[in-house]
Amino acid sequence: MKKIVMISLLSLAIVTGCGQKEQQSSTKEATTGYPVTVQNFSKAEGAETWQKKEQTFEKAPEKVLANTRPAAELLLHLGLKDKITGVGAVFGAPDASVEKEFDQLNHLSTDYIGKEMALSVDPDLIYGRGGLFDNQDWGVGTVADLNDMGIKTFVLSSSVTGGTFDSVYDDIDQLGKVFNVSEKAEAFKKELKDRQAVIDTKVEKIKENRTFAYIHTTDPNDLYVYPAHNETFFNDIFERIKLENVFKEEKGDVSIEKLIETDPEVLILADWSSMKDGVSREKMVEGILKSPKLSSMQAIKNKQVYAVDYNYMFGYGYQSLDGIEQLVDEMYPEK
Repeated sequence: MKKIVMISLLSLAIVTGCGQKEQQSSTKEATTGYPVTVQNFSKAEGAETWQKKEQTFEKAPEKVLANTRPAAELLLHLGLKDKITGVGAVFGAPDASVEKEFDQLNHLSTDYIGKEMALSVDPDLIYGRGGLFDNQDWGVGTVADLNDMGIKTFVLSSSVTGGTFDSVYDDIDQLGKVFNVSEKAEAFKKELKDRQAVIDTKVEKIKENRTFAYIHTTDPNDLYVYPAHNETFFNDIFERIKLENVFKEEKGDVSIEKLIETDPEVLILADWSSMKDGVSREKMVEGILKSPKLSSMQAIKNKQVYAVDYNYMFGYGYQSLDGIEQLVDEMYPEK
């Protein structure tokens, strides 16, 4: 658990760069034929910005390494279970609709996986969260290095700076073309957009925008304020339910003293209850509410403290709908 927290804070969750809000694709033949070329991304080792980089597929990938659970679950919704050769970072709340299929996949680790483990399943495509395309111990390798080895890559556009929840729909379109499953991709997009419309209807009834700060911790007594600067996907999903991150412009650390002084209306915590040995969300919330350091804050006095599964916030996928559905219902039960 501690390892996941440190990786998330120091290496992965902060993904700087230009990013793109939309992906565009072109095909040399009809979209149902090959080769297919899609616009994707690359970031050099140690670089701060993502650059556009095309990926051309002569045929549909047959052995896909998904670097996180949310990434693998998306492929399952597209009917691609037999294409998945391995999954890393198998933690977080499951998508019940594909949970049985997910449990049958090759789970490589409950933690982030390194390049050696990623290559051990002999993938022809490595796919998923952008921050994990790195040569550090927790990374599957850079896009450039993997491509030089003849391995295709697909970085989720939602996971680079500039990505929003709408980027999820772009990724689904692109994956539909790469795997020649565009009909399934369109059907899943419609399902998601229908769910989003229901949330939007609820949110329309909420007249006031509210401020929040995110506390990243597995222990209520160990407080760390994560400003989420350049985390455009994270900030976008909360803005969709009228929550504004008060620290999103902060490039450095945010002290507990500054948190108390700024005094946001809501505090959001990471929910680790789906983890083995994870603290329950109830205990996390209770621990923050009882924190003597934070007792003067309006969020504490008004009991506006909520826990959201880590993957709903930093999984960069459609699963975030589950998180914001849950949060809206908790915060505004009368709506």
